[in-house]
Amino acid sequence: MASLVSSVLAFAPSTPTTFVNTNLQMGADSEVSFGELDGSQLKIGIIKTRWNDVHVNNLVDGAKKALKECNVAEEAIFETEVPGSYELPYAARLLALSGSVDAIITAGVLIKGETMHFEYICEAVSGGIMNVGLQTLTPTIFGVLTCLDESQVIARSTGDNNHGYDWGKTAVEMALLRRQALGGKKSEMGFGKVTEDLGSKKTEEKEERKIGFF
Repeated sequence: MASLVSSVLAFAPSTPTTFVNTNLQMGADSEVSFGELDGSQLKIGIIKTRWNDVHVNNLVDGAKKALKECNVAEEAIFETEVPGSYELPYAARLLALSGSVDAIITAGVLIKGETMHFEYICEAVSGGIMNVGLQTLTPTIFGVLTCLDESQVIARSTGDNNHGYDWGKTAVEMALLRRQALGGKKSEMGFGKVTEDLGSKKTEEKEERKIGFF
């Protein structure tokens, strides 16, 4: 018995483990660096929510600042809105299928409340946005802040820590990566560009669509 106790104690930490409450501001600072990016030939879509619109608009401003720095023309930025974050994946998929943009930035803000609603929405939205990119081959940026309180949102949507800026840079980088990987070709999926007959798909040659849903 004594030998068993000795064996167990041998694996015990020499000092007690201390769990420290992390500062709620941690993670507000961006740790991502970007090189020179030329988005002058790109079209970028931005889909934002009206829910928490003040904070969301700050994030969109940050994204547009980054796009401008990457030489994305103002007329090459398509912007639309949906009621809330839950609607972002559906709208992003419609825009991706239109074949009119090279990348999509989704922008929203979710703040933890008193119920499990926050967790359900966060999981659904994050998974949905990821699936849009994987299924349509259109880079779709997860630009949804998921915060515990409004102070965390402010720390991540204003000043030098505006996460929207990084999302804009990421959209350009991923759009360029896609073009490089696919030889400059756009996805063959889109409204009126793909016809389905008994489960088979037949592509039709069409002129490049103008930016937007239609």
